[in-house]
Amino acid sequence: MEIKEERSSDEAQQFLPSSQADSLGEPQFTSIRRIANEPKLEFSLACKDLVAATRDRKLNTFIQVSVVHPAEHILTRYSSTEIVEGTRDPLFLTGVTFPPEYPIYEETKIKLTVYDVKDKSQDTVRTSVLPDHKEPRADVGRSFLGCTTFRVGDLVKSKEQQLTLTLRTSDGGKTVGTIEVNLVKMGELEDGETDHITTDTQDQKCALVRECTATEGISDKDNLPSLNAVLKNPICKLYRFPTSDNKWMRIREQMAETTLSFHVPKELINLHIKEDMRRNQELKDLGELAPHWDNMRKSVIAHCDQMLSMYQDTLAELGKHTGSSFKSSCSKGEKTLEFIPINLHLQRMHVHSPRLKDALYDVITVGAPAAHFQGFKNGGLRKLLSKFEAERRNTGYQCIYYSPENTAKAKEVLSNINHLQPLISSHADLLLNSASQHSPDSLKNSLKMLSEKTELFVHAFKDQLVRSALLALYTARPGCVLKKPAVPRNSAEEGSDLQHQDHPSQIKRQDSIPHHSEYDEEEWDRVWANVGKSLNCVIAMVDRLLEKDSISSIKEGENDPSAADCKVLRTDGDWYEQLYPLVITLKDCMGEVVTRAKQSMAFVLLQELACGLPQCLMLTLRRDIVFSQALAGLVCGFIIKLHTGLHDQGFLQQLHTVGLLVQYEGLLSTYSEEAGMLEDMAVGISDLQKVMFKVIEAKSEDFLPVITGRREHYVIEVQLPAKMFELLPQEIKEGKLLRMYPVLFNVGINEQQTLAERFGDTTLQENINQENLELLKEYYKLFTEKMPPDCLPHFQEQNDLKGLLENLHQNIQAKKRKNVEIMWLAATICRKLNGVRFTCCKSAKDRTSMSVTLEQCSILRDEHQLHKDFFIRALDCMRSRQTQGALNESDDPETGCLTDNKPTSRHFYPVALLLVSSHLLVVWLILSLALLLAKYQ
Repeated sequence: MEIKEERSSDEAQQFLPSSQADSLGEPQFTSIRRIANEPKLEFSLACKDLVAATRDRKLNTFIQVSVVHPAEHILTRYSSTEIVEGTRDPLFLTGVTFPPEYPIYEETKIKLTVYDVKDKSQDTVRTSVLPDHKEPRADVGRSFLGCTTFRVGDLVKSKEQQLTLTLRTSDGGKTVGTIEVNLVKMGELEDGETDHITTDTQDQKCALVRECTATEGISDKDNLPSLNAVLKNPICKLYRFPTSDNKWMRIREQMAETTLSFHVPKELINLHIKEDMRRNQELKDLGELAPHWDNMRKSVIAHCDQMLSMYQDTLAELGKHTGSSFKSSCSKGEKTLEFIPINLHLQRMHVHSPRLKDALYDVITVGAPAAHFQGFKNGGLRKLLSKFEAERRNTGYQCIYYSPENTAKAKEVLSNINHLQPLISSHADLLLNSASQHSPDSLKNSLKMLSEKTELFVHAFKDQLVRSALLALYTARPGCVLKKPAVPRNSAEEGSDLQHQDHPSQIKRQDSIPHHSEYDEEEWDRVWANVGKSLNCVIAMVDRLLEKDSISSIKEGENDPSAADCKVLRTDGDWYEQLYPLVITLKDCMGEVVTRAKQSMAFVLLQELACGLPQCLMLTLRRDIVFSQALAGLVCGFIIKLHTGLHDQGFLQQLHTVGLLVQYEGLLSTYSEEAGMLEDMAVGISDLQKVMFKVIEAKSEDFLPVITGRREHYVIEVQLPAKMFELLPQEIKEGKLLRMYPVLFNVGINEQQTLAERFGDTTLQENINQENLELLKEYYKLFTEKMPPDCLPHFQEQNDLKGLLENLHQNIQAKKRKNVEIMWLAATICRKLNGVRFTCCKSAKDRTSMSVTLEQCSILRDEHQLHKDFFIRALDCMRSRQTQGALNESDDPETGCLTDNKPTSRHFYPVALLLVSSHLLVVWLILSLALLLAKYQ
């Protein structure tokens, strides 16, 4: 964010302490005392008695802030205030803040340069590339008034924590006014004296009193190593705005990158690779198949191997990535970064009001999750998935059609097998170990765990799909000829293959040419039921052993205690010897079930892949890309919300009882490529419903989240330090999975949406909003049923929530053009229900910045009594590109691209929405229609 300007040694010497200027050794600097994770230094600025070039001219002024680092002979431009118009005593609402990691010391000097802007609309970023000692040219549209410098230590150690400095011209001769520099400490009680400053605003005078009462600080909640592991490179801005009762409120605005932008996709891709490798191996383990099916399998495996190689290459490239922890908008089309979300940031507003408790307002900003590299020529996921499913169902492929529900069920069964089989085997070994140690209590506990896991295992296969798939697999074996030539499609007939080595009669039948009438439909039921019967035998034996042990111990203990001890010694090995064959039988039965079930479910997945090669794999890739981007944002939002709500028992109860509401505000149009982006985004956010969170205690200093699971079922393990973990309710500490309820409401607001509403189609947006309204109502209903009415700070407004939902319903039904009321209502409902807020547009720049800043100012007005006359000025401050400081005119700090004086893309910068005159719009429409006609002819 900084542009360093190399200056001559002599020129920079004047800003350095003489002792340091003369020393050639390593200087020692005095650090500024501060609270951990709080900015090192913050101050506000105001000018008095500025002298204009002509008497009748009203000044439009701003202050450029530059820093001279004591160890370097360079002057660094740091930031600027907003422009205050029409007064010679400007009070600047934008302050100056230095983040915790900024290298500033008591010996550091700060230079303040005041400029008079002749035409505010012509002022550009070229402000920040002019040498400080030179006056701007006349064509730049502003003039140099004066400058001054001060030492940071003088401000920090001043008794009043205030400096009054004289402004002088560049030659140091003429006095042109004064600057007041006031040290700011958020949340601290200031001295009893107040500072009355009057400012002219639209010919009205408003007395602003800098006076704050002590309130309970919340900054300590941010002082967390686990949160610092997630957020990095914060950019802070400081504002002071007047309230309706003429008091000061202070606002610290922070935007931070997150390491999760790359961490989550890399974790996810790694899981995809492991899952796909297991699937490929399961396809190879299907055994011998008839030529038609075998050729199909070879083709599927070849395509899957290519896709697997692509995932591995992408993961390798991401592993090499260094530098920024977010993907800039100009990189959205890069193949190696397609899994990474665009411009994922936390936008936080910390409000310190005179008579209200401090408050935090967080919004996660991110580019719409979409597969930009693959493009949108044929639409997005919503359309592509629907079209693909219709083609699979209606086209005569030489394979068996299984519905998406059945293929999802097959994946679930395979996942349960891979999860439960090793657990059961482990608990069986523990049972035998307890038996060998002759420990009744340990034996009971081991049996309980074994019984629970085995019952889950048995019920996992209680599905008609397994029987149907076994029959289909049987017909695909070599030499199999059925009386009915048609291949079964999700048949209700039960069956299994005939490879059961325990029965000679079955082996004989396999050697002959099998017919459908010879297929034993009940064999699978017998094999499947044998697991339960084997478990019952184990349970019965354990009960009998424990009962005998109890009786013998009582009898022999009464007659001769020493004899009881001998009895224990004599039966040391009896328990193990009697349980061992039963446990081995249980494992064998389970192994047979696993073999058959794995093969049958792998055969179902073979059909899914074979019916749509290569489109099926490409759609899976596209869905993985979109989901990866969406999940990275969700994990960031959840972690931030968990940290800020850690001391809110109502929120924690809501989290494990109901789940977390996650509201996405979409600003995409339904025209051209953005319609495809919206389709991708809708599917990606919907897929987040299958994500569960689990909070665990961190065992090391690595607090990054851990992802486990498979496609359509992921668990995110969020790690907290021990002290924080103890604050959680018992249910969360015991590992209860936490549900997410993502909802998306989209309203296109740009000029492309105007075209879509007049000449295109907005059905996509209307359908998405209607579907997600139903999801929001479902969450609200669940919330009211499970949560007590007084558990949340806003829940006393229950009738208001009902009214807001009804109002939202009416606005969605109204189908009004560019109805931004939908956005306001959805955001308000989300905040009242303790949800996580997301704002998204194409690249999380222009529209997102406008939306976030407007939302922040509206919150200040509605919740913190922002003075009505200062709403527009506060909005201008937050949007002002000037306030973010020095930028080279060819650099965009977020995109890293060369620009030609384009508006910068940080959320603090103003990016005015494109305004098109009616005449130009007509010309544009005619040209667009001509291009469309030429394209499709």
